[in-house]
Amino acid sequence: MKKFMTIILSCSVLLCFSGAAEAKSTLPAKLPESVIDISKENTYPNPSHDTSELVPSAHTKALLKTANETIENPILIKLLNESALHPSKWSIGYSARIYLGEWPLNYKSKETSVNWEYKKINDNAADARDSKSSQQIGYLQEVQAKVNGGLTSDIPKKEEARQLILAKTMNKTHLPISFSTIIGAGTKIDRPYQVPSKRIGHLYGYVPAVNERGKITYGEVFLILKGGRAQIEVKNIMQQGIGAWMPITDHLSLRYVAQ
Repeated sequence: MKKFMTIILSCSVLLCFSGAAEAKSTLPAKLPESVIDISKENTYPNPSHDTSELVPSAHTKALLKTANETIENPILIKLLNESALHPSKWSIGYSARIYLGEWPLNYKSKETSVNWEYKKINDNAADARDSKSSQQIGYLQEVQAKVNGGLTSDIPKKEEARQLILAKTMNKTHLPISFSTIIGAGTKIDRPYQVPSKRIGHLYGYVPAVNERGKITYGEVFLILKGGRAQIEVKNIMQQGIGAWMPITDHLSLRYVAQ
């Protein structure tokens, strides 16, 4: 009996861990000390991204509740907001089925992580091999650098899918991410490093990026009008796995090496 209970408990623990693995997150509570916010120092003004969500109208909210699949696509929500529907309760026998197209409906995150050294963009060096005393080295961006992210595979309605993934990841990480960022030439960071005598010091600059993995749900959306009621029906629902890299805007990760 004791052996049987032990097996049951072991299986329960394994099931708990396997369930938790479905939504991994390796996000730190705060940024590492090597990562610096350069929004003030950056000589290139990256555009800011508004994380506010499109608010459905009262009529759109009522319609979305009738759907058999969660709809988060802001473009589709805007379309419904701008549509005027006034079905009359006296429209006995009236019915219509309007095809609104195939849409990416929602994105569900499975795993989120950060690569703090996603792309190397700069190398400042100081040679103290012929010096009897130490030297200082600081960060100065030598040339303008553009770092692009993107989706890891080709999927339908790519731009709308990118918007869904970006919005969901920004809300999850609270980081200023985008699918591209630029570090301007001449960007300077006031953080000196000491290069000991008889050595060469290198101060490398990296742009960090968030890696997101999950599933996009697609479906064909129909607007059904019947009598005095309106509702949304989603057919041919399909899920597709997708990954994305999104650089963290106006942030640099520094790594100092003395050889």
